[in-house]
Amino acid sequence: MNRHLEYPDLSIYGFLRSNSEKRYNLTALNYFGKKFTYKTLIENIIRTSKALKALGVKKGDKVSICLPNIPEAIYTFYAINRIGAVANMIHPMSAENEIVHYLTVSGSRFVIGLDLSIPRLVKAINRSNVERFVVVSVKESMPLMIRTAYSIKVKKIEMPSDSISWKEFIKLADNITDDEEITIDKEDCAAILYSGGTTGKPKGIMLSNYNFNVLAIQSIDACGNFFEGTKILSVMPIFHGFGLGVCIHTALYAGGEAIILPSFKASEFHKLLFKYKPNVIAAVPAVYESFLKSNVFEGKDLSFLQCIISGGDSLSVNTKKKMDELLRSCNCNTEVREGYGQTECVTGSCLLPEGVSRPGSCGLPYADTFYKIIDINTGAELPSGETGEIILRGPSVMIGYLNDPEETNKTLEKRDDGYTWLHTGDMGYIDEEGYVYFKQRLKRMIISGGYNIYPQVIENVIDSNPNVLMCAVIGMPDQVMGELCKAFIEFKDQDIDKDRELEAIKAEVSKNVARYAQPREYIIVDHLPRTLVGKIAYNDLIEKYKDM
Repeated sequence: MNRHLEYPDLSIYGFLRSNSEKRYNLTALNYFGKKFTYKTLIENIIRTSKALKALGVKKGDKVSICLPNIPEAIYTFYAINRIGAVANMIHPMSAENEIVHYLTVSGSRFVIGLDLSIPRLVKAINRSNVERFVVVSVKESMPLMIRTAYSIKVKKIEMPSDSISWKEFIKLADNITDDEEITIDKEDCAAILYSGGTTGKPKGIMLSNYNFNVLAIQSIDACGNFFEGTKILSVMPIFHGFGLGVCIHTALYAGGEAIILPSFKASEFHKLLFKYKPNVIAAVPAVYESFLKSNVFEGKDLSFLQCIISGGDSLSVNTKKKMDELLRSCNCNTEVREGYGQTECVTGSCLLPEGVSRPGSCGLPYADTFYKIIDINTGAELPSGETGEIILRGPSVMIGYLNDPEETNKTLEKRDDGYTWLHTGDMGYIDEEGYVYFKQRLKRMIISGGYNIYPQVIENVIDSNPNVLMCAVIGMPDQVMGELCKAFIEFKDQDIDKDRELEAIKAEVSKNVARYAQPREYIIVDHLPRTLVGKIAYNDLIEKYKDM
């Protein structure tokens, strides 16, 4: 039977503040070994919120955060919430046209962005209604020695003439003398994260204060390994529901120490483990695949690990088995626990309980969260063991898609039981004991290293070349990344200079598609396989090229 928990009537910032007051001397953030207490965290959030007010940010305004996992990103996220504004979360590696879309659809008037992204950000801002641009560097809060080394290694970036630096921005806080707390309803939109709708086009997912706070309480309850002082290696990005909802908000709610880094490579994850000795790691399967490819764990002690969670994509049964064997050989008493969720409910809504062995299962639904499996054609609920579409309901489910009622109505459906259910677009089944099993996606979305890639977006760019007859972008299985993005192109004229055209296509994709989403390989084919009705036979492509 599903359990019930109590949830506060507070904003995200109010929730953090109320839990931090008794933990002021504990470490909240660890950035390259430099530690920030909860007292310092709250003080910096308040100061950042005053600076935002001085900049002209008001309740209800959209403020875009285009930053990696750095202290300033966390201060800004909570500071935006403190004054009743909405955080619009953007991947710093997004392409120019993507950034324009995110700024435009959200109506952002302000951007807090990364200096390394200035070339794309400036171009995008000039094509939007953004009024103020604050530039932040990853070195702002680095320890002195690391900051000095970084400054020597990285060429100084020229600031745009109409932007202000983080230091200049923070000084604006001194101009604010009236700092009354703003009333914020728990159902108010707190953040916009981006994912894919049924069309494959990235949608703005509106998440409330309540959604985030519920997620934190549910995650602590389901995890069972989060306590004051618990150290979590928070490498999942803050612009991702998994990173923001679990690795930051949940960790801080619990009084934990979030170890943050602006970037990391899955292949070097083991170095971070031995350096920081975290108690909790939450990562995508690509990270665990890299574990297995590394030979550095033999004879090492991993007993400091108390909880290991895999999410963001499906973890293969074979990978989990090998990971568990590796952990046991390293004196670790826990196993990898797989979860399932979507950005439409912040992140996880289901997790395998500690000590339970269910090969292929992503666990049991969180408290106050209910799952059903329905027939994809009739919508009828299916019995235990039968595969259909996963639908769910619970207090962490989104408000809806930003400025898209049609897509919202497709995804959030009120059923005969009187409840509104989230249609995940994923296939799976539930066994007789209530354990959930994810099988495959109804959509063609590709997940590579935990990032969502939408083939249709890339195909549209490739198809814009007048010499392309048809193209197909698919995800090919990869041991480390989960899937790798490959593009197959059929030209209209077989005698055309294909190499020249391919270079032009690559240049256009580079301009319009984020780096992480760009195809790793382009394959020119004489004829793309087609179904009997003339559609591209994607499965045939995957089968033919899976071993190449």
